[in-house]
Amino acid sequence: MQAYVGNYLQEEIREEAQLRNLRTFSRFLDAAALTNGELVNFTNIASDCGISSPTVKEYFSILEETMFGYFVPSFAKTVKRRVTQAPKFYLFDVGVANYLTKRKALQPGSLDFGKAFEHFVIHELTAYLSYSSSDETLSYWRTTNGYKVDAVVGDATVAIEIKACEEVQSRHLKGLKAFSEEHPQARLIAVSLDATPRKINNVEVYPVLIFLKKLWNGEIILRV
Repeated sequence: MQAYVGNYLQEEIREEAQLRNLRTFSRFLDAAALTNGELVNFTNIASDCGISSPTVKEYFSILEETMFGYFVPSFAKTVKRRVTQAPKFYLFDVGVANYLTKRKALQPGSLDFGKAFEHFVIHELTAYLSYSSSDETLSYWRTTNGYKVDAVVGDATVAIEIKACEEVQSRHLKGLKAFSEEHPQARLIAVSLDATPRKINNVEVYPVLIFLKKLWNGEIILRV
């Protein structure tokens, strides 16, 4: 991983952007990794790295252009609740994110494990949409008063909550319930470490491996 990141900085970035100060970009890359899967605040990152907000946006553009990461926008279609507008950013690979954030052994139940688990599922969704040439987009939903859904497919076609727990309970599904109140047509899914598929009211709960099999079989998001 160290060699990979070093080669990326020295070859891909220097060629793509003709950057002279790779040290500054390397510092930005560390900061970007810490925001992996989180809402992106360009001003805060600029302050942490000692650069301007426009430069931070330019650097994120470089990460996108070199396919080192991608943004997941906010699902901004509102009915009654105000939503957060800032995008989320994900590095292209969970292993690279783990390396840059210095995550070592990921223990189930830990915050780091949960972040990596979410990243893994989001990346599979992104990959499926790309490989299937789907017209559907991927976004997330978060209200200003704390309700959230990790992934929204298309125009609220499917709403997915990702939980790295062994038994999804009703308290984990408050975001999906709130989303359904505004978008009743949405198919509601929870992806977890549950042992078997089941339903909680109108939410389909799938163990992650079964969910991925259904995803790539075209049973979650229809192929074109």
